[in-house]
Amino acid sequence: MDSFFNFVLQQKGKIIDLLVQHVSLTATAIIIAILVGVPLGILISRTPKLRKIILGFVNLVQAVPSMALLGLLVPILGIGSKPAIFTVVIYSLLPIVKNTYIGITSIDPVVLESAKGMGLTRNQTLFKIQFPLALPIIMGGVRISAVTAVGLMTLAAFIGAGGLGYLVFSGVQTVNNNMILAGAIPSCILALLVDYIFSQIEIAVTPRGLDLQRGEKNFIGLKVVSAILIVTIIFTAVVPAFSGKKETITVGSKNYTEQLVLGNMYADLIEEHTDLNVERKLNLGGASVTFNALDSGELDMYVDYTGVLLLNVMKHDMVRDPDKAYNTVKSTMEKEHQLTLLDPIGFNNTWTLAMKPELADKYGIKTMSDLSKYSKDLILSCTLEFENREDAYVGLSKLYNMNFKDVKAVDGSLRYSAVDKNEAQVIDANSTEGLVKKYKLKILDDDKGFFPPYYAAPIVREDTLEKYPELKKVLNMLSDRISQEKMMELNYQVDEEGKSPEDVAHNFLVQEGLISK
Repeated sequence: MDSFFNFVLQQKGKIIDLLVQHVSLTATAIIIAILVGVPLGILISRTPKLRKIILGFVNLVQAVPSMALLGLLVPILGIGSKPAIFTVVIYSLLPIVKNTYIGITSIDPVVLESAKGMGLTRNQTLFKIQFPLALPIIMGGVRISAVTAVGLMTLAAFIGAGGLGYLVFSGVQTVNNNMILAGAIPSCILALLVDYIFSQIEIAVTPRGLDLQRGEKNFIGLKVVSAILIVTIIFTAVVPAFSGKKETITVGSKNYTEQLVLGNMYADLIEEHTDLNVERKLNLGGASVTFNALDSGELDMYVDYTGVLLLNVMKHDMVRDPDKAYNTVKSTMEKEHQLTLLDPIGFNNTWTLAMKPELADKYGIKTMSDLSKYSKDLILSCTLEFENREDAYVGLSKLYNMNFKDVKAVDGSLRYSAVDKNEAQVIDANSTEGLVKKYKLKILDDDKGFFPPYYAAPIVREDTLEKYPELKKVLNMLSDRISQEKMMELNYQVDEEGKSPEDVAHNFLVQEGLISK
């Protein structure tokens, strides 16, 4: 527990920032869901023909996996808060729409007849009788949606919207339990707090005739809570607009340690050597998200790898010569996407397979050809991306004729935990991963040369370089600066020693004399 509290104290500023982001995103989504869901509930209570269509739609949405919906929205809405808020709004509609419908239609018909006898019109009956009486039930649905929204909003981290999910998923990637808890505990507390707040609102909106004492007691609380939510949303939306620097460069990264370290390095270099402001959209979910965000202009730059761009983005044939692969990618990016691939950083982060050395020694496995002889008795645990790519397991299994007993696809560093607990015997790994060093795994030799070169290099939008020509020199300051061994050491400092990617990046740049302290 001491290590956890020390981590929280060291990262308290960041945790608070992410918490504020999470509250703002969640509050915005809940408010939009209420503004959409309540009118829909009223509509289907008054128009039976639309009832099946609307309820069928909101029910259908619940069956769609949240990550799938988020992935479908990114090409349309881009990265950032828009797709995150939209996803949470969609998933929040069902309880609000259903409770609104139930609340309005379950009112005693005698009450409605009395209203009609008093001469009230249909709309007057709705707003003066039905809606006030249904409000406690409606707020029950809002309460369920609000609590659910807190948890769902952790997915915002995958698309650069921030929030507490950044800590949770970064912790999973680096096997850092302190980081996971630093994101999960505030999220749980926030969910409980939201549940309590909306329970009090539910009491406060109960018509005084039904619950006079409790309604009066909580009316002031309702106004206070509403004010807090409004101020939070305005604060987080308006403050960035008053930043001291006018011009902003958006730096992105994928969702694993090495990318977080490199993303922070380039952000620090830009801040040190230019007058530009930097927005860090780090920890984005995978190659397709980052490249599409760069191609569409939502990012100005990020670090990618020649093999990934060549095979996964360009769908080009395999090129094993490093220089030819780099030149092919550079030329295509400039001609077809108006993107510039700058100088390589220096290391080749190729894919490989790894296993415990004692098990490898037992079977006499040194190469991937050796592994193929025993693969039918072993379990492979790999990332989802590795399992499904032609330049990874799909092609590798064909070339080496591998036929594993089972393939368990997981995300991030969970595969290292699997091999450590012998739930799997072989995992995919990258040649610079610090976790390879942490778990003391044996890297198998790619004796048939399947994997292409994966040299890391910054890729930048041409219009960004044209607007800020000084950036090219700054971003090339890392050219040939980081070897494969050095990158593994930097990753190890995060994965094993528990240092933050921000600190590791900053300290390296200081040691290299690239930035001042």
